[in-house]
Amino acid sequence: MKKFLLLFINCFTAASLFAQEPADALRFSWTVPSGTARQQAVGGAMGSLGGDLSATFMNPAGLALYKTGDLVLSPAYRFGKNKSNYFNRKENEKEKNFILGTTGVVIGSGNGRGRVKNTAFSIGFNTTANFKSNILYNGINNQSSYSQKYIEELTNSGRRDSTITYLFPHGSSLAFNTYWIDPVKNASGNVTGFTSRSPVASGVIQQQNIISRGGIYEPSIAGAANFNDRLLVGGSISVPYLYYNKESIYNEADATTNTTRNFDFATVEEKLNTKGVGFNAKAGLIYKPQEFWRIGVAVHSPTIYSLTDTYSTQITTDTSQTDDRSLSDYSVDYEDGSSISKYTLITPYRIVGSISYVLREIQDVTKQKGFLTADIEYVNYKASSFHPESDEEVVTDQETKDYLQLLNKAVDNAYKSAFNFRVGGELKFTTIMVRLGAAYYGNPYKNINGEKGSKLNLSGGLGYRNKGFFADLTYVHNINKDVHFPYRLQAASYKGATIKSGISNILLTLGWKI
Repeated sequence: MKKFLLLFINCFTAASLFAQEPADALRFSWTVPSGTARQQAVGGAMGSLGGDLSATFMNPAGLALYKTGDLVLSPAYRFGKNKSNYFNRKENEKEKNFILGTTGVVIGSGNGRGRVKNTAFSIGFNTTANFKSNILYNGINNQSSYSQKYIEELTNSGRRDSTITYLFPHGSSLAFNTYWIDPVKNASGNVTGFTSRSPVASGVIQQQNIISRGGIYEPSIAGAANFNDRLLVGGSISVPYLYYNKESIYNEADATTNTTRNFDFATVEEKLNTKGVGFNAKAGLIYKPQEFWRIGVAVHSPTIYSLTDTYSTQITTDTSQTDDRSLSDYSVDYEDGSSISKYTLITPYRIVGSISYVLREIQDVTKQKGFLTADIEYVNYKASSFHPESDEEVVTDQETKDYLQLLNKAVDNAYKSAFNFRVGGELKFTTIMVRLGAAYYGNPYKNINGEKGSKLNLSGGLGYRNKGFFADLTYVHNINKDVHFPYRLQAASYKGATIKSGISNILLTLGWKI
């Protein structure tokens, strides 16, 4: 399977006008959504509880517990650092930013007559994903070079003529034109292969700095109904907006002071901007088999995004020679300095099962004493898929279709399904509530080359309810483990940087009964 995945990864480089890669599929689906402070304080485990605006984005059936209405505002502050380890060299990068959590309005009504005891309607906004991060790693590598991926690109393409100077404008054409890689010729002067100037045997210093910004911002509308105070049913539709901006600078330099190697350093600068709009739907139910128990099930449809990538690459190489190759600086030259591609991305579906035990479950919520709750969520990450732009005005050529088919096969072989777990509880003391929670998001990788990842959230908070006003304050600490590869190779060993993030989130939710 490892060779199969690497084969497809290297096939992608042949279509180097495109910026999509398997990591994009995971980035836009392996998400931990923000919510109200109450929801986050109990680990996000609100799938069978309801009575909170967050139900719009988790299990809309929970809105059916509303008999009045709420106006909710949830700002949040996020700060922390990313720690990297690459060839036993450790680096730290800090980050901080404000986000807007679940915010909106719920309107409930009910007369208690007939089968339908009450109904509710909500309009809400949520930050489904936050892409802001700063990652830096470096180390000395004596196993491989970034330039080898360009050699493999040319080897797989079978090209040996002058077309290699322009056919791969975001890849090996840049490396060849800047003399980072050179042709190997036989006695007849024919090109038989390619070689890199990076002195791998004696070690090269490798460093990558990645600055990412953006997020997924999801407005949604939802409705729900309460049947006989036993069965709650609800649904929602959302139109999320996705924005992702990445700037990456990769440097590779000779680790020695030897000036006869014909190589000093090479720098690869990449810029990627992805933006677009999607559509998804959620449906769920909550059933109370007994007065104290609630069981919830929710299904989240795939999100269908129409996305546009704007991508540019520049390579600078210093060969440390005295001839005309002393300093080579070449960048791809389009009218706007970048390539643009449009495509459709379909993210995985999700299934959420939930159970809650409510302490002293009675109609008067002011007399309830608290709850214990748990969610289990199934996500099939390999179900993500890329498709050609469906707009009739956009002409999709066969090369694009072939590229996206290979990309989808690589996604299938890089990722797997995983389970996410959330647990939490609340104790109520008249107008004051105390909450604790935890959430674990499982490994989405198939571990082809040491890839492992997980996310652990530990949370706690306080709540206040009195005379139509409520305020909740929550602290969530995220412990995330992931891996990042500066490049992948088919015929040589390569290594990824392990990334460990410790991120703190402070959330405040203010609400008013309406």
